[in-house]
Amino acid sequence: MMFKTYLRATFFFSLVLVHFTSAYAQTAIPRPFEQLNEVEKARAWVDSVYSSLTLDEKIGQLLMIAAYSNRDEAHTQELIRLIKERHVGGLVVFQGGPVRQINLLNKLQNESKLPLTVAMDAEWGVGMRLDSTMSFPYQMTLGAIEDVTLIEQMGQAIARQLKRVGTQVNFAPVVDVNNNPNNPVINYRSFGENRDEVAQRGLAYVKGLESQGVLASAKHFPGHGDTGTDSHYDLPVVKHDIQRLDSVELYPFKKLIEANVSGIMVAHMSIPTLDDTPNLPTTLSKPVVTDLLKYKLGYKGIIYTDALNMKGVTKYHASGELEKKAFLAGNDALEFAEDVDVAFEYLKAAVIKKEITEQRLAESVKKILMGKYVTGMTRWSPLSNEHVLEDLHRPSDEMLNRRLFEESVTLLENKSDLLPLKRLDTLELASLSVGVEAISPFQHRLNDYTEMPHLVLPNDATPAQIEAVRDSLKSYNMVLIGLHSGLRANNREGMSANVQAFVKELVEGKATVVAAMRNPYSLSKLDWIAEPDAVFTTYQEHATAEDMAAQLIFGGIGAKGHLPVTVNERWPAGHGLTTEGGVRFKFTLPEEMGINSRTLETRIDSAMTLAIEKKAFPGGQVMLAKEGKVFFHKTYGFHTYDSLLEVKKTDIYDLASVTKITAALAAIMKLHDDGKFDLHARLKDYYPYFGWSNKAKLEFIDILTHQARLKSWIPFYQSAYKKDSSYKRHTLSLTPSADYPIKLTDNLYEYKDYKKTLLKKIKKSKLNPEPGYVYSDMSFYLYPDIVKTLTGTDFQEYLNENFYDRIGGTTLGYNAGRKYSLDRIIPTENDNYFRMTQLHGVVHDEGAAMLDGVSGHAGLFARSYDLAAMWQMYLNEGTYGGERYISPQTLEKFSVCQFCEEGNRRAIGFDKPLIEYNKRSSSVARQASPSSFGHSGYTGTFVWLDPEYDFMYVFLSNRVYPTRNSTAIYDLAVRPTIHTIVYEEMGVR
Repeated sequence: MMFKTYLRATFFFSLVLVHFTSAYAQTAIPRPFEQLNEVEKARAWVDSVYSSLTLDEKIGQLLMIAAYSNRDEAHTQELIRLIKERHVGGLVVFQGGPVRQINLLNKLQNESKLPLTVAMDAEWGVGMRLDSTMSFPYQMTLGAIEDVTLIEQMGQAIARQLKRVGTQVNFAPVVDVNNNPNNPVINYRSFGENRDEVAQRGLAYVKGLESQGVLASAKHFPGHGDTGTDSHYDLPVVKHDIQRLDSVELYPFKKLIEANVSGIMVAHMSIPTLDDTPNLPTTLSKPVVTDLLKYKLGYKGIIYTDALNMKGVTKYHASGELEKKAFLAGNDALEFAEDVDVAFEYLKAAVIKKEITEQRLAESVKKILMGKYVTGMTRWSPLSNEHVLEDLHRPSDEMLNRRLFEESVTLLENKSDLLPLKRLDTLELASLSVGVEAISPFQHRLNDYTEMPHLVLPNDATPAQIEAVRDSLKSYNMVLIGLHSGLRANNREGMSANVQAFVKELVEGKATVVAAMRNPYSLSKLDWIAEPDAVFTTYQEHATAEDMAAQLIFGGIGAKGHLPVTVNERWPAGHGLTTEGGVRFKFTLPEEMGINSRTLETRIDSAMTLAIEKKAFPGGQVMLAKEGKVFFHKTYGFHTYDSLLEVKKTDIYDLASVTKITAALAAIMKLHDDGKFDLHARLKDYYPYFGWSNKAKLEFIDILTHQARLKSWIPFYQSAYKKDSSYKRHTLSLTPSADYPIKLTDNLYEYKDYKKTLLKKIKKSKLNPEPGYVYSDMSFYLYPDIVKTLTGTDFQEYLNENFYDRIGGTTLGYNAGRKYSLDRIIPTENDNYFRMTQLHGVVHDEGAAMLDGVSGHAGLFARSYDLAAMWQMYLNEGTYGGERYISPQTLEKFSVCQFCEEGNRRAIGFDKPLIEYNKRSSSVARQASPSSFGHSGYTGTFVWLDPEYDFMYVFLSNRVYPTRNSTAIYDLAVRPTIHTIVYEEMGVR
């Protein structure tokens, strides 16, 4: 803690000091400190400290050395030596990790007499240098965004993260105007080719950084955008005249100087117009740094050199002389000298020889000291590692990052308004990611909207690999193509000629959508790029960018971005088509809904963990959506208590009675819209078989609200047994045959006409003696036949044609075990009373099983995404994916309580909240509005919609595993408890 004692003494001493040198009086005070009204106190501190420093200490303040937190102890000891012997004033941190960096900086700061200025090249955040941290978009990606306030917010977030890992200076933003597509060093690091937009976005970034007390460093002065040479490897030459330089390259720097940017970094370039000295980088040029930047442009902030170990400056200048020339040119902070000891000695000798005057030395050192003061380094204390990863991944920052990527996606081509995709039932979709070895984030998100095959093709794929993909895609009429790993404009990392030829073949022969998760300049090298039906770019390969690409295709988000650079004549800078968002689900974070994700997740996790511990179910899912945005979807536990298969988001559940609403009622509402189903019609009108029964005159309005006096249920399977437990004739058999073709299990088969027996039992069943509400399955057995009678179409086919296929609900259907692998299907009960087996892939409900798995009351299976899409259509008053399925009038009619005044809470088919809330018996939260509606399922499923809050809650579990006798899900009130948590986190009390 050597320097802390020193600081306390010099701070009090500073109060009696009066004036600074005339050179220092011109030094800029960074904007954030001016707002604190402590300018005089700052200057007094700086002057007092400067006057107390030895010559060696003053010279050391000019030097910024590289520090790596992923290197060994020898590296750390060398840094300590340079701090003690050469009194270096700053560090530039590079690779490592946040915890390791904090540990290293704590150690180094404690070894230093003065606080060390710590800088980082963090153009896209600390993730540019440190592992386990967040990366924001590249600046070219940001150049596509219209709302520059988001860039300012990003600057604030980056600044907070930099400070959390002990950093006070960000060598950003890049304000080079990238007007050379082949620029190998700036390129995607630039905001674009338009000087005004570069300046505007650069200023927003700077404001964000400085508002949080982090110094910015606009770079690379006087403009590195129009060069084809990388200054890391050679000295670039720019031959523009003064007029061009002033109107383009210098323009953003002038705007930032007007705004009093706290730092500027000088590039290693040769610009003969400004200084024609052969092989002299601008970093070492007094006409550039002093005459132009400081005098002509009036810049008074800190001037940093670019790294002095780069070939652009070391190729013609040796260490020592190099640093001296850089300082004499007018730079203040000398970054990354190749040989710090030699540099130090050269600088010291130059001062002693008066090549460097005391006034010149004071000017730079005092600027550097002012930087330490205004960034709070005079109050430095050791940084804590506790919760550092959580602090570096704040949900609000993650949400901001998602918004940045969302706003940047730029649609270049959209023939016949293909995007967002419509009528999914007409499309045989497949996806292909090019440039990857495994299924990409882009493909994972595509699959959330509708399941499809996903293929991958490396950039250097073999002919055999290409042929295999070609064969796999033959039967599909649309391919969604993701182009990955093309960062550099020259396409060095891009596709091989064979792969390019294959992709060209695809886009010319099929309907295609191309999502280019790559540098937009690279698109100009693809001669087929205008051929696809739709083309868009996310500018870079990033998991969030890929997520947004998939969401754009299906209309979860809309296209808003505009090209910051020219791709070709067809797509110039500024080009960008727009599309509508919110057509299908948007996938986001709770923060977009104003909900604290950490609190929400912690509370739901606790409820689910307790439920699993108490064996309410072995595993489950919770999915939440508001305003058409899925903001929470998490899985818990395992398929069974053996803990072998973890629950996945794509797992398929037996929906039990949720079938009533997702299948039977959907069909009824559609038929009602079509004028084919009258709620006041009688049962015999649509099912003449019941014409002479006690149910003939029951009206559907009463049947569907469960007040038609129908029995709750009938255990049909029990009637198949004789008293000696053998099977009655024409019921069940242990072996299959022509008469017993319906497979219930591997060892149990049902008579071909047993359905008649089942219908007869319903027909002959007695009505309840008293009127009133009694929940009943009975009528729902009949709706598949009613639908077929009214439409001439099989029930399953009707549902697929009118709902499931169109909505993209590939897993919505009956008898999942006949279509999907069992490791995707959640098992239900170990049936020891009827089928005598573990029920897995077959319907749990006995009555539905005896109808070959297809009924209106049970039997439907689905993964949560598909189920949620169907119910979101209800919440949207009948629309989803840009299509109307049911009229809003019908949905309003069916979802309203019909007989509340008679004590019946039910809507038409849908369940409703209790008329008088009772926590012990309610399935929903107390906060659920009277307009809310939904349904539960016996297997542990639950879906609830609340139009007042535009909110959907999906809960899936297999609470009947291993036996239906478990009541823990009810005893613990798991579903209403989680429902309540969500309302509370939404602020509904």
